[in-house]
Amino acid sequence: MSKTVLITGASSGIGEATAKYFLEKGWNVAATMRSRRKAGDWTNQKGLICPSLDVTAPETIESAIRETLEHFGSIDVLVNNAGYALMGPLEGVTPQQLNHQFQTNFFGLVSTIQIVLPVLRQQGKGKIINVASIGGRLAFPLASSYHATKWAVDGLSESLRYELRRFNIQVKIIEPGGIKTNFINHGTDWATHPAYTDMVNQVKGFSERMNDSLPSPEGVAKAIYRAANDRSGKLRYSPHGEAYLLAHAILPDKLWRSLIANVMLGKTK
Repeated sequence: MSKTVLITGASSGIGEATAKYFLEKGWNVAATMRSRRKAGDWTNQKGLICPSLDVTAPETIESAIRETLEHFGSIDVLVNNAGYALMGPLEGVTPQQLNHQFQTNFFGLVSTIQIVLPVLRQQGKGKIINVASIGGRLAFPLASSYHATKWAVDGLSESLRYELRRFNIQVKIIEPGGIKTNFINHGTDWATHPAYTDMVNQVKGFSERMNDSLPSPEGVAKAIYRAANDRSGKLRYSPHGEAYLLAHAILPDKLWRSLIANVMLGKTK
């Protein structure tokens, strides 16, 4: 009998690549998204449904989970992937922007977990895979709001695994490094402030130059699939992110900060 995975934010990028990869491996896939119109023809496949789900609207989470259970009978793995990056100087971030960042990246993830947990407990098994980022353990310029949400996801996940162990439910964290997707152009919101214009232009230019040289999201999809099938207690998987985390761990803090500043912001005085 085929297993079932429910993925949030599956209309593009990592979510789309993950849905396609699980389909190739013979899984039933509920590739949820806010609007199916944003997805391509790949959504018309056997073993795939595309429920409407907006993580900031709990009623749509409930509806998507209900539709998945009605169609496939179970949910073996939940992949919390939906999210975006609020970039820019904290001084320019509005309360509305910060609230939406947390509602999408953190509180929406929490709501999805809370709504699916009774299903997994009743089944007596399951996995929750949270797509965080290397940005949940180290930080880069002009991303304080985004990093705050990913550090929150990381801490929540590490604690949650103790709570759910007794129910045979595992928690996994995926920590991708830089990935070539449309995230920079379409998955990023920018806060602005006139005092930081030069810095914003530097970081935007760096991100745009880097995007074409980054690996594709298929590597992350494969890591998510490995996590879904891994029965060990391993918590973190860092596709394309190991080098960053290793460098951050072994370099003196002053050298690490100087390296990041010079690469992303240019030479500083």
